[in-house]
This record gives sequence, C-alpha cells and structure tokens, in this order.
Amino acid sequence: MAVQQQPEAVTSERATSPVAGQVLAAVRVVTGLVFLWAFLDKAFGLGYSTPGSGAWIDGGSPTEGFLGNVAVGPLESTFHSWAGDAWADWLFMLGLLGIGLALVLGVALRLAALGTTVMMALMWIAEWPPAKHLSDGSPSMSSNPLIDYHVIYAAVAVALAVTHAGNTWGLARTWTRLPFVRDHRTLQ
Repeated sequence: MAVQQQPEAVTSERATSPVAGQVLAAVRVVTGLVFLWAFLDKAFGLGYSTPGSGAWIDGGSPTEGFLGNVAVGPLESTFHSWAGDAWADWLFMLGLLGIGLALVLGVALRLAALGTTVMMALMWIAEWPPAKHLSDGSPSMSSNPLIDYHVIYAAVAVALAVTHAGNTWGLARTWTRLPFVRDHRTLQ
C-alpha cells in the first residue's frame, strides 16, 4: 500500500502572492488611517467632523453628538443615555486609536478585527439601516437595509487579520516573535 503524502501546510508567509500581500497591506494602512484620522479629529478638533470648540482635549465629548442624535432603532434611548458619558468617550477614543495603530503598524490584527467588528456593529445599530423612517416619521434615507460602510469596515478588518496582512509593510513578523505575543495567540 502506497503512503499518501500530505499536502504542505500553507504558512502565513505564503498565504498570498506578493502582489496580493501588497494590495492587502495598502488596504490595511488606508483603513488604519481612517480610524486614526477619526481619533485625531475628535481629540484635537481639527475642524472636519469635529469643530475646534468640540475637541476632546478641550472638554468636548466624542460620543455626545453621534449618540445624542440617534433617531431610530431599538437602542435609541440607550444610546441617548450613553451620549457624553466619560466611559463611552474613553472606550470610543481608545477603540479608534487602538484599531488605527494596529492596522497601520500591522500588529494585533486579530484584536483589531474584533474591536472593529464590535465598534462597527454598535454604530450600525445606532444608525439602524433597516428603518425606512426615523422615530419622528421622516425618511431615514437608508440606502441599504443590511449592508453599509460599517459592515464593510468590519469585513475588511477580519479579512486583513485572516490573511496576515501585517506581514507585508508591517511589523507583524517582529510582533509575533515577542514572547508575550507568542504565548497569547489572540494578540497576533
């Protein structure tokens, strides 16, 4: 009886072609910069989505405007009660910073994917795309009842983690060799 040879295991280094690795790395960095920009704008009031007077460092709340203006969905009153709370501000800002840094640097992509998915799921629920009308009866202007940019960001973060997108143009190889990270695979 002939012994069947097992196919060679695919390693993280060989999971994608070099060009695909570069494309994934570019998507990773650009996506990370989206989160870092949101953090910087809310922290320092750069005048884009956050006016200078609303800067977090000057006492503004990064969650008050968004959560305070939730106008539809099953958690509308819950989000209103969270708006402007210090714990919500800190979690949101740490999430933006952590996700942004992880994606730009290419480290801890599993945690970044989890954090992105949780954050985007909460934001999706806050905007509640399935609704055709807001609580006041006005049209919601939802363009798709299921898939919006929140779902896309979460899917991208998961794809980046499972394809080891931090190996190209990132610090993933160095990061995964750290003893603490090697001993705690969820940090990879």
